[in-house]
Amino acid sequence: MTPYPHLLAPLDLGFTTLPNRVLMGSMHTGLEDGRKHFPALAAFFAERARGGVGLMVTGGFAPNIEGWAKPFAGTLATSAAAKRHKLVTDAVHAEGGRIALQILHTGRYAYQPLAVAPSRIQSPISPFAPRELSARGIERQIRAFVRCAKLAREAGYDGVEVMGSEGYFINQFLVTHTNHRTDDWGGAYENRMRLPVEIVRRVREAVGPDFILIYRLSMLDLIPDGSSWEEAVMLAKAVAAAGATIINTGIGWHEARIPTIATSVPRGAFAWVTQKMRAALRAEGLSIPLITSNRINTPEVGEQILADGCADMVSLARPLLADPDFVAKAKAGRSADINTCIACNQACLDHTFKAQLASCLVNPRAGHETTLLIRPAPARRRFAVVGAGPAGLAAATTLAERGHEVHLYESSAQIGGQFNMAKKVPGKEEFSETLRYFGRRLEATGVLLHLDTRADAQALLALRPDAVVLATGVRARDPKIPGQDGPNVLSYIDVLLHGKPVGERVAIVGAGGIGFDVAEFLVTPAGHSPTLDPAAWLAEWGVADPAQVRGGVVRAQPAPPARRVTLLQRKAGKLGKGLGKTTGWIHRAALQMKQVEMIGGVNYERIGPQGLFVTYGEQRRDGQLIECDTVVLCAGQEPLRELEAPLHAAGVPVHLIGGAHEAAELDAKRAIDQGTRLAATL
Repeated sequence: MTPYPHLLAPLDLGFTTLPNRVLMGSMHTGLEDGRKHFPALAAFFAERARGGVGLMVTGGFAPNIEGWAKPFAGTLATSAAAKRHKLVTDAVHAEGGRIALQILHTGRYAYQPLAVAPSRIQSPISPFAPRELSARGIERQIRAFVRCAKLAREAGYDGVEVMGSEGYFINQFLVTHTNHRTDDWGGAYENRMRLPVEIVRRVREAVGPDFILIYRLSMLDLIPDGSSWEEAVMLAKAVAAAGATIINTGIGWHEARIPTIATSVPRGAFAWVTQKMRAALRAEGLSIPLITSNRINTPEVGEQILADGCADMVSLARPLLADPDFVAKAKAGRSADINTCIACNQACLDHTFKAQLASCLVNPRAGHETTLLIRPAPARRRFAVVGAGPAGLAAATTLAERGHEVHLYESSAQIGGQFNMAKKVPGKEEFSETLRYFGRRLEATGVLLHLDTRADAQALLALRPDAVVLATGVRARDPKIPGQDGPNVLSYIDVLLHGKPVGERVAIVGAGGIGFDVAEFLVTPAGHSPTLDPAAWLAEWGVADPAQVRGGVVRAQPAPPARRVTLLQRKAGKLGKGLGKTTGWIHRAALQMKQVEMIGGVNYERIGPQGLFVTYGEQRRDGQLIECDTVVLCAGQEPLRELEAPLHAAGVPVHLIGGAHEAAELDAKRAIDQGTRLAATL
């Protein structure tokens, strides 16, 4: 008996059987890009193999230098390189796991000058125009894919995934948007699809019949002039006939202006596309297994998708960053103990696009398994942690896990700190999962939790702790605007935490992360978050059935805004510039769809009954009244550390973490990382 009979069922591939239906999808961690990182990469995958995942796929490795994502990116093109990979595959196999190498050729998406593509059409996400390949050049690229696959087998991998989606090299041949050729590799779709079919056919010939070959197929391009549904089905049938073992689902090109994996995307939002493809292939008598992907972050979601016949496997990438024991916990009936991925992108994708090593906001050990070690303490000591926000929760549970006596003090009636506000923002409902997880961790590790308790220095000294960790967070910064004490002025805490009434016309002072969150909260009708309604979300962003419209993208149809909102900031220039690297554009686009007016470079002169009066620039010119019923202050935060001085004076060691350490833009990633790392060393 198992609580997840579909998710945990074995999958027979003919020559081998996978133990369950969970694929750890490909993620680029940065550990792929240098041989010095291979021991860490091996430890990273070994931990997830130990956690019971059915099959893992590496981050992308280029088959040659033209395919590099960036200069000197991870490449598998020589036998010497294959020998280095043995470190990874041996570590995985020692834990009873299976792993496939993803072959990723970026084509015109390459952020380097050697880029090649079917046509010389520059990508909007790279400054380098690609070189158009000759017919002979295309043949060289095919041979590079085949060589890479053979080397992967030589390196001990159980298979390869040929990356044919997300707008990368192979995908670029498939659509007229990027393929303007008139030779045998362009024109009619039969010609444009030759490249993936030829790659799959020749790879299968080279590696033999007993090697997993996954083809990642773009089922929904989400760009104008993308593939039609008929073309996508034709390609799926052709790659199956050419020798693919499994077809994986790709959703959206990287240049598409529709979010596909951020936290505001509903769970399993695109499983219907895979279900549609699966039905089309089954109608043709093809039984090739299909994998569905994107925003599947709990065993319950994966189980339902499989039970509904949407796919034969589910791909979880970031959820296995968040918790390497995801499958083992599901198998043991402990899904409530899973550290759930909240799809924030802050430590994974944002790091990747800034050329940093990827990790995970809710699990800082991800990608740092060899350096961030949680070991039993040599001696049990007593610690007080003040503040049960993300930083304090991470510190308290890690200290207790190591065997220390930990007292956690929280002045409010619940744990969570700023997350209790974040989880109320439409599109950030997942944040409640982190608080659920930490609640379970507090119980499991034996932390002594004191809610509704404002710890003072005297009480802490009476505890006689070996050290005090101050995770007391922040207080709202006072913007000192004349008239801010008026009845029409609220703080973001009043709005998000206390639910105070807000008028129909709103001016928001401050356009940092909190200002954007408050705007999103105020323009969305109460109880109507599109993230919780997949059909509404698809309509809002303009996602359509690819059988009805090529590429599956139409004009967005956002619901009317609940309020008229003006978002303001002192700095000149684009609002939201400090938002996440990979999610900032989503927040800006969402507010623009809701007709939020964004104004930068203002001086806040005064607030009156009619609204907020502002001027512009250093000359304080062009005075303007922003007429509104309510002004909401989101003007930043300051550290709250009033306990630090008296504790120091009493000779107690004090450690500051989270907002108490630094309040510049609330940063849960930094807070949880600080709390975990400090606790690992005390």
